[in-house]
Amino acid sequence: MTSYQRREQLIAIGRALFASKGFEAVSVEEIAASAKVSKPIVYEHFGGKEGLYAVVVDREMRALTDALIGSLSDTDAHPRQIVERAALALLTYIEENPEGFQVLVRDSPSTDPTGSFSSLLGDVSSKVEQILVEWFKRQHLPVKSAPYYAQMLVGMTVFTGQYWADRPKLGKEQLAALIVNLAWHGLSRLEAKPELRYEGTKAKRAREAAEKAEQKAEQKAKRDRDDGEEQHDSSTAGADTDTNDTGANAAGTAESTPADHTNHANPSNPKSPEDAA
Repeated sequence: MTSYQRREQLIAIGRALFASKGFEAVSVEEIAASAKVSKPIVYEHFGGKEGLYAVVVDREMRALTDALIGSLSDTDAHPRQIVERAALALLTYIEENPEGFQVLVRDSPSTDPTGSFSSLLGDVSSKVEQILVEWFKRQHLPVKSAPYYAQMLVGMTVFTGQYWADRPKLGKEQLAALIVNLAWHGLSRLEAKPELRYEGTKAKRAREAAEKAEQKAEQKAKRDRDDGEEQHDSSTAGADTDTNDTGANAAGTAESTPADHTNHANPSNPKSPEDAA
């Protein structure tokens, strides 16, 4: 292997071991044995299991941060849509990175690397708080309660995700709909069969169908306009032709009138004025 390939191999093996056993239970010897290399190779790349753990956590943190913060970035979206996006973003990360998520939610070592899962949740909670503050102002709700609701929403979603990671009996969208159902309606107004209104597959298909229908309507309207313009041009051209024919006939009549007057001015006297004189 190249140095890069060996490093990536050790990261993958370390992620799997840390996910299944936790940081404290994993040794450098086990990492090296799983990779079929000597212990010095692990030390050469990472300086020990702490360095390897830090790299694994850093990668997973960046992936989850991009997913969660990205889902909260569109502050102009409806608050319910933001809740749906955030729930789906977390569940999608868990679904696609099960080992990475297990590494993040396990107890971190005493030598916790810069940027832990708890710090990430703090950043996400702050972002949710900002969104809630603006929403509470528009709804005339007490702004001072926004930080607590932000913690509730993030905690509810994360702990539900942890539970689902070990018991994935529900589909991702179905679970996200349950989270949104409780977060949006509260216990007193829970829906029996909740669905994602904005971010679910069904909602997206409905939007796509509506967009296609709108495009067809625009295309039809354009064709109708073009047909109307063509009919107008044709009518205008016909009117111009009729006008030209009428003018030509009138001109022809005007030219023949003097000759007819001269020939028939005095039918009883065919002589010209000069003959009469």
